[in-house]
Amino acid sequence: MTGNTALGTMFGAASADTFMGIPRCRDLSRLTARMALIGADGCTPYPSVGFYCAGGPAAIRAAGAAYAANLAHMNFDLGGPVFPGGVSAVDAGDLEQDIGDPAGNRSRIFGAVSQILDRGGVPMLIGGDDSLPIPMLEAYGARRRGFTILQIDAHIDWRDEVQGERLGLSSTMRRASEMDHIDAIIQVGQRGIGSARMQDVQDAEAWGVGFVPAGEVARSGIGRAIDLISEGAEVIVCLDLDALDPPIMPAVIGRTAGGLGFWQVLELIAGVAEKARIVGFDMVEFMPDRDVDGQGAALAAQLLAAVMGIVARQG
Repeated sequence: MTGNTALGTMFGAASADTFMGIPRCRDLSRLTARMALIGADGCTPYPSVGFYCAGGPAAIRAAGAAYAANLAHMNFDLGGPVFPGGVSAVDAGDLEQDIGDPAGNRSRIFGAVSQILDRGGVPMLIGGDDSLPIPMLEAYGARRRGFTILQIDAHIDWRDEVQGERLGLSSTMRRASEMDHIDAIIQVGQRGIGSARMQDVQDAEAWGVGFVPAGEVARSGIGRAIDLISEGAEVIVCLDLDALDPPIMPAVIGRTAGGLGFWQVLELIAGVAEKARIVGFDMVEFMPDRDVDGQGAALAAQLLAAVMGIVARQG
């Protein structure tokens, strides 16, 4: 037994095959919980990188196993237990994604999210590369119009195509802007030099995106980002983990200095939940091969637990 494992056991950690040991859901068509967690190793890969975040959901679940025996304990990130009125979430496991079947991968994500929404639940999608949110966002189109996206990311993802692929990880927000049911997009955390061309930025601004770069967050806080969310809006939060600063989140493909801190991300999401309603959440771009001593996985698990607690507290 390693020292870390021994310490975890001393403080109540237990083995679990679901995130935090929450109940398993094997049939989403019978969902009764408030939220449902699903994982996916990838969706629409570029030929040059494939499923480079494979194993991400498994790593985050493994880090969350430390909470399994003490889920009802005090969570100081929330001021109470994760689920104050009893566990209100289930884990539906990972979708079987095939690197050679992008259309099938998208269909499986679309279908799982649709089932959760049909049952009145909040989808919580973990991965996996940043092409996952495209079919997730598409699934909301059959419900109603007028959704807002809050994207927290180091990059803006407004490329029309990369290597001939229009549904890949660099095009997520451009594809979202083309969906009739998306009314507003707020993007927080941009920094450094990424894949965006000047025309991509101009196209995003012309569409109406509200940008809050990481430098502004560092200087002035998250207030303007929350102000850009309309009162009472229904918000889908898309969190790319490279939005966080590399010293605390090393497990990403594109480490860029100057990222957001844990509390900035958490308080942004909590602030949105206070004035609007979170109806979906994804956490993507976790790359296990780049993690350092499990640090990134532990942070992702802590953040995911807190977001679940925020959603559980919504009216």
